[in-house]
Parts: sequence; structure tokens; C-alpha cells
Amino acid sequence: IPRPETELIVDLVRERVPAGAAPAILDLGTGSGALAVTLALELPAATVTAVDFSSAALAVARANAAALGARVRFVESDWFAALTAGERFGVIVSNPPYVADGDPHLAEGDVRFEPASALASGPAGLDDIVRIVTAAPAFLEPGGWLLLEHGYDQAPAVRELLLAGGFAEVASARDLAGIERITLGRRP
Repeated sequence: IPRPETELIVDLVRERVPAGAAPAILDLGTGSGALAVTLALELPAATVTAVDFSSAALAVARANAAALGARVRFVESDWFAALTAGERFGVIVSNPPYVADGDPHLAEGDVRFEPASALASGPAGLDDIVRIVTAAPAFLEPGGWLLLEHGYDQAPAVRELLLAGGFAEVASARDLAGIERITLGRRP
């Protein structure tokens, strides 16, 4: 279920892509395709690839892309696993699972309608983020950006992961409520 903090990723990508540029963009864990479809429509010169391990999620994302006329390539994959070796992207975005296993919020509000695999990610909620940060440099062009949505209290940990992974210009962006919800870094 897309939320305003997910829209913030689109704004941050648009700020980092020069006008008229044609970057290759990767959306990891696309779900309904909200990020991939929006980025394809907002940056029509971009080549957008959307990855999800769920074939059912990809079917929804494909339908959304078709309904809105967005050109997006869809790949069924566990994060980077099914991508071609040597494939590089100028921007990688992800709204991965980031809730701690067993968090009571998983049984509240609209998240009750989401599959648990789309929300929970280990005891601290960081397991999938660690996997993405570790593997992303091999798929990012030099100077490319990684942007990650995360939990309301995870920005310091995600910044540390990016810094430890060799990323530069590491920063967090605040959502409309003033909470750091997106953390990003650039591959040197």
C-alpha cells in the first residue's frame, strides 16, 4: 500500500537525475509497482526495471503499468539474483521489508492486508536492507544512487550500513511528518 513517504523517494530521485538524462533505474521489491511506474512516467527517458520475488505482486505491477501506459521491465527475482551479471543502474530504489519480526504494528491498520513477507525482515527489521546495501555496489554505476525507505527509527542504522558499505554523500530525508524515512547514498 503506497504511502506518502514512498512518494518522497520519487522526489529525491528527480532531484538527482539531470533534466533530459536517461538513467537506468532499478526498483527492488516493487510490490504493486508504485515506485517503478511513477518513475517511468516522471522520467520518460529512463529505462526502469522492477524486481519482486512474488509472481502475484509482479502481476499487479504489470497491470498497473499497463493501465497507466508506463514502460517497465519486470523481473521475478530474490533481490538482485536474477539480474544479468554486469548489469548496471544509475539509480536503485527500494521500499523493502523493514519491520521487526513480531512487531505488534503488523496486526494493526492497513498493514494487516499486506503479506508478512512484504513487511517483516528479521529481529531488527534490517535483514533485507543489509542484503541490498551489501549487493548494490556491484549493480550501481560509479556515481549512482541507492535510496531506501525504512522504519521511523532506523535512519541512524541505515546510514551506518551505507557508510560501512563505502557509500558517499550518505544522508536521510524527512517525510511530511518530519521523520527520517528515506536514507540514500552515492557509489563513489
